[in-house]
Amino acid sequence: MSHTPETVKNAAKAILDTLPDDASWEDVQYRFYVRQQIDAGLEGEAAGRLIDTAEMQRRLAEHKIQRKKAAR
Repeated sequence: MSHTPETVKNAAKAILDTLPDDASWEDVQYRFYVRQQIDAGLEGEAAGRLIDTAEMQRRLAEHKIQRKKAAR
């Protein structure tokens, strides 16, 4: 779901249009950052790079066990 410069420009304009007139630079940066992260997540999903919560919990539990073994 990679964007062409024009579609990014249009998305940026749409984000700016939703902000109040007294928005700060931090508000602008945050909204752009969130949009960028959402797009990255959607691209990852489309590419099959995401895992579900149960799998992540399993991996974290396994990692925790491995760290405990290494600390001994």
